Amino acid sequence: MAPISNTVVGIDDDQRFALMKFRRSVKDVLKPEHNDHFLLRWLRARQWNPEAAEKMLRDSMQWREKWGIDTTLESWQAPEVLENHFPSGTTGFDKEGSPLIIVPFVGLDIWGLLHAVSRTDVIRMVLRHLENYLALARKQASTHGPNALKMTVLFDLEGFNMRQYAWKPAAELVFSLLQMYEANYPEILKTCFIINAPKVFSLAFSVIKKFMHEYTISKIRIYGSDAKKWQAQVLAMVDKDQLPMHYGGTMVDENGDPKCSSMVKPGGKVPKKYYSCNIVNEKEKEYERVTVKTGDKHIVDLLCADGESVLKWELGVDSHDIKFVIKKRDQDGNESVVHGPRKVSEGPVDVGVLPVTGPATYSVIFDNKSSYLRSKKIYYDVLISVPERDLNMTDMPEDQIPTETCAVKT
Repeated sequence: MAPISNTVVGIDDDQRFALMKFRRSVKDVLKPEHNDHFLLRWLRARQWNPEAAEKMLRDSMQWREKWGIDTTLESWQAPEVLENHFPSGTTGFDKEGSPLIIVPFVGLDIWGLLHAVSRTDVIRMVLRHLENYLALARKQASTHGPNALKMTVLFDLEGFNMRQYAWKPAAELVFSLLQMYEANYPEILKTCFIINAPKVFSLAFSVIKKFMHEYTISKIRIYGSDAKKWQAQVLAMVDKDQLPMHYGGTMVDENGDPKCSSMVKPGGKVPKKYYSCNIVNEKEKEYERVTVKTGDKHIVDLLCADGESVLKWELGVDSHDIKFVIKKRDQDGNESVVHGPRKVSEGPVDVGVLPVTGPATYSVIFDNKSSYLRSKKIYYDVLISVPERDLNMTDMPEDQIPTETCAVKT
């Protein structure tokens, strides 16, 4: 039976009254495990407004029905390639009893997975993992108290590749998952440690955080590759015997693996023999190609008409290097540098994103003025988009949308 409201501490009389009102209004949809701590998540997410919390919860219940969260998800058989190549797992619990979830992001071949299975399959896999972790947290809370109801997450971004997420189907998946998470799993995150984050991740995070609630953002801690800066923070919350040796703990798995790969699936590159999706009209990327003469520069002006947009780029230089900078000019003519200047050298394609606001003109500049001997051959693809308008971020499973198929134009 759900505990009565006076089992909840740390709320004032007005908040307790809101809780009582909220509980009465949604009693027809509550399940035995939906105690007051569960209800408080929705109230806090809606600033203690019982009516807004009720709408959020009822909308979420309808969403759960669409995805079969409480009916068919547990028995759903994931495709073999997804079972073998989806990176995630748990090695134990934090000091308050919450599940410790580890995601070795380098093993997430989002390009390969979305060529092998449908977007809906990947979402179902994420949801099943999330529901299993929440069930584990509820079990822990029965012996460790309500602090165990939230989750501690370790995201290892070693090997993060921005280019994968510049691909439209991958971006659509990420934004869809973020929106589903925020709408249906409020306040379940205790702390998220993002470690080994490359500099380029800060650009990506500046975009995706616009789809996160302030609560979620407040729980995220981002660190680079210096283990001295993040290990102590992780170990302040997690005992060493619950953490793989690879991350500063003492755990190894039954095979002596310091990454505990038998407990935390490493994922990995998806073999092309599994490819069957997102291959319609797929072809080699076509870039604009320009020669920037010595002492000259090439400028691409992009108009940003909407308030919240994203500037995306893929670019490179055939040999040597060129200076790259992005400037903003607002409607009053005021100009400012919003990215760079920095050098782009020959090698892998430089991929990035930048949140932009309008109305304004953004100038992407390739500057060869400091070169007196060499012209530079550059190639690029730059654009400004509005994710909510230009991406498919539906929260409906594809098998409930008759016009959708596995193959998607790219």
